[in-house]
Amino acid sequence: MKNLKTLLIIATLAAGAAQAQTAMKPGNAPMAMDSKKEMAAPAGDMTEAEVRKVDMDTKKITLKHGDIKNLDMPGMTMVFQVKDPAMLDKVKAGDKVRFKAEKSNGAIVVTDLQPSK
Repeated sequence: MKNLKTLLIIATLAAGAAQAQTAMKPGNAPMAMDSKKEMAAPAGDMTEAEVRKVDMDTKKITLKHGDIKNLDMPGMTMVFQVKDPAMLDKVKAGDKVRFKAEKSNGAIVVTDLQPSK
């Protein structure tokens, strides 16, 4: 009986060690770091876009944009809320801009909007 318990303990330790080794190989990130959606975008990571519409009444902007990397979102045309409605005073339909967006209370919100250079 003592030998059986020792054998089970050794087998359990060996299985745990093998699993730990697999998790530490390149490309096998731990589960907590696996999701791109949970990672923050680099500070300078802005998305290129063209303003399609500015709606001052609803405080929203329609942008035809490229990939939004921090949200893992492909390029498309969509309507965004803006964090600061004063941003809308600086742009008009047809303008080329760079912007940052993030999820906030279930919506995607433009947090920074700058004219493209």
